[in-house]
Amino acid sequence: MSRIGKKPIAIPAGVDVKIDGNTVTVKGKNGSLTGTYDNVITIAREGDDIIVTRPSDQKEHRSLHGLTRTLIGNMVTGVSEGFSKELEIQGVGYRAAKQGKDLVMNLGYSHQVIMSETADVKIDVPAPNRIIVSGADKQKVGQFAAEVRGKRPPEPYKGKGIRYLGEYVIRKEGKAGKGKK
Repeated sequence: MSRIGKKPIAIPAGVDVKIDGNTVTVKGKNGSLTGTYDNVITIAREGDDIIVTRPSDQKEHRSLHGLTRTLIGNMVTGVSEGFSKELEIQGVGYRAAKQGKDLVMNLGYSHQVIMSETADVKIDVPAPNRIIVSGADKQKVGQFAAEVRGKRPPEPYKGKGIRYLGEYVIRKEGKAGKGKK
């Protein structure tokens, strides 16, 4: 049995779950999420828990079992607590600011890089070198954070660029003849 798939998903107070065959709709204080999953997997509600079961031990069924349970669990967590990713900017003159619903970044290019927040993803800039991306959908939050990071990924020589909070960037040595005359 799958260690992840067999765990029941607890439904917290204030979260409404509607199961219609293989379509699950979850509503909570952070919004509403809907997901449609493979017909092979059975999704049922028992009291305050969601139970995900599989029909057999075939490799495909085992894979879908854990995946489906995790995706539904992420939906429940997202509408009740939400997800967030923190990014930090390092480099002289590199900074970010929020103007209305736009994230405006100075990243050493000849122009400013502007990204707009979407209905699913919210942006917060508590400091010029810190960006917080948050929302109910874990996949969309992670994708948006990756797109922001992709505008200027950290480079290995000086470490300048946008990185996830706590990300370690492996530094390279410069030219071998540096400093000799």
